Amino acid sequence: MSFDGRPGGGARGGPMGGGRRQFVRPVDDPPGTSRLFVAVPVAEDIRHAIRGIMEEVAGASIDERAYGQPRWVRVDGLHLTLRFLGATPDERQPALSDALAAAASGFVPFRIALSGGGAFPDPHRPRVLWIGISEGAPQLAELVRRLDTSLVPLGWPAENRPFAPHLTVARTDGVPGADERARRLAEIAEGVNLEWQADRIVLYKSLLGHGPARYEALATADLAV
Repeated sequence: MSFDGRPGGGARGGPMGGGRRQFVRPVDDPPGTSRLFVAVPVAEDIRHAIRGIMEEVAGASIDERAYGQPRWVRVDGLHLTLRFLGATPDERQPALSDALAAAASGFVPFRIALSGGGAFPDPHRPRVLWIGISEGAPQLAELVRRLDTSLVPLGWPAENRPFAPHLTVARTDGVPGADERARRLAEIAEGVNLEWQADRIVLYKSLLGHGPARYEALATADLAV
C-alpha cells in the first residue's frame, strides 16, 4: 500500500506547468487519518531572520494576508521537508516513529546554511517562492535515502524523483505581481547566510483550516553518533 499527499513546502523537484492558478483547498482526509510528513525543523533564531526577509519582500507584515500578497508560510512552522507521507491511518504512527529512529541512528548532527532565493517553476511564472540551501544538502539527501530504507517495509515506495532541498516561504498562485515578488526575494536573499546545526528529524501532522497550514510534531528522532 502506498500513500501520497503534499503539505507545505516541496522536497522533491518543484511544481510543474505554467500560468497562475487559483488556490484550491485540499480535500479533507479520510476519518481516522492524519496528513503526515518528515522534516528537519528550522532553528528559532533562523526563523526570526527569515521572517525579516519575508516581510522585506512583502513590504508589509506577513501576519495578516493583505490583497495582492502571496500566501506566506507560518514562520513558527518553517522546516525542510524530507519526505511526504500523505493521509496516513493514525494507528501507523508508532511504526513511523520507529522508522524515524532507525533513519536517525548513528547520523551525526550537521550544519545547514541558507543562501539565495528563487521560484518554482521559474521566476516569470512563480507558484512557490523559496530560499536555497548552500550547505548541508548532501546530508539531507542521505537522510532521505535512510528514510526510504525504513519506510519501504512499511508500505511506502521509495521516491524516484530527484531530491531538491529548499525552504518554501510563500505560494503565489493567482497573485498579481508574483514575478516581482520572486525577483525581489532573489535580490534580497542573494547575500544572506543563515546557519544552524541540524540535530533532529521530526514527524509532523498538517493541520489545515483558515490561513496557512499549521504543523504538530508527533515524534522526534535525535541525530547522534
